[in-house]
Amino acid sequence: MTKDALLSVSDLRVRFRIGGFMASLAGRADEIEAVSGVSFTLERGRTFALVGESGSGKTTLARALNGLQATAAGSIHFEGRALRDLSSSDWKPIRRRMSMMFQDPVGSLSPRLSVRSMLAEPFVIHGLSQRDLNAEVARLLALVGLPLDFADRYPHQLSGGQARRVGVARAVALDPVLIIADEPTAGLDVSVQGEVLNLLNDLRDRMGLSMLIITHNLHVVRQIADRMAVMYLGRFVEEGETEAIFNAPGHPYTAALLSANPEPDPDKVHNRIALPAEVPSLLARPSGCEFHTRCPFVRELCETTAPPPLMVGASRLTCHFPLNDGLPAAL
Repeated sequence: MTKDALLSVSDLRVRFRIGGFMASLAGRADEIEAVSGVSFTLERGRTFALVGESGSGKTTLARALNGLQATAAGSIHFEGRALRDLSSSDWKPIRRRMSMMFQDPVGSLSPRLSVRSMLAEPFVIHGLSQRDLNAEVARLLALVGLPLDFADRYPHQLSGGQARRVGVARAVALDPVLIIADEPTAGLDVSVQGEVLNLLNDLRDRMGLSMLIITHNLHVVRQIADRMAVMYLGRFVEEGETEAIFNAPGHPYTAALLSANPEPDPDKVHNRIALPAEVPSLLARPSGCEFHTRCPFVRELCETTAPPPLMVGASRLTCHFPLNDGLPAAL
């Protein structure tokens, strides 16, 4: 773990046993590896994005980092401390430093609590109720650009954008150093998405925050993330600086995701890479390169041999034939 590393993850694995208790007794239970050998480092003051289709393992990974999901192997270090196998009491002070924002802006807020109660709750949970809670609520509302009278509203009285701002305020209430945000712009209009991203960028700069963003929205990634990783079937297939990957993706899966991103310039030629077939089941991972069943550039080697990780420019990826201008470099 380097001096500037806030979060360091090495060979992390998350497994789920499926089939239930009776299937286990009958010897029919199966196990899937939803996160498989993931490694990365998040430096202080930086934003790292996890990208991929639904079911790629992004949210499972995020929950594992925050202690909400048990891990099977690997290591997680946060501020130099190992996080695997901690007790609930050990996690409590860590969660003051590592905060999580959940996906649904309105649904993640308790319908029975007012905004005032929701913003005061973190202080009560962490034994800080001796503070002037009304002053803290006012401070947090101002921090996210909401009027003070919003303190008396309930979630059903908030728009999606307003609810997301309340979620951001709650996430930063205890001055964390890391925020894990799962789909922070989900369900929001495009204009509101931009406002939320600008708010997160502003808070990152003002508070010295680091962020881990989970999203399938590539516009979000380019606007907010310094580095990004593309996940497929629980593994990273490409990781590197965001601009470098957007400008020259090395993995066919990355290129396909980027090609599906709407192009704002009407004069620019837009070559979309269609992905045939559905995402394979984790119960039946393909042999060789796991992406070969959908890759438009597949070759015989891809079907039989798993590609080793390699560096292409400043990006780390797993592909036998990295792309060059949209085509395998070896073609």
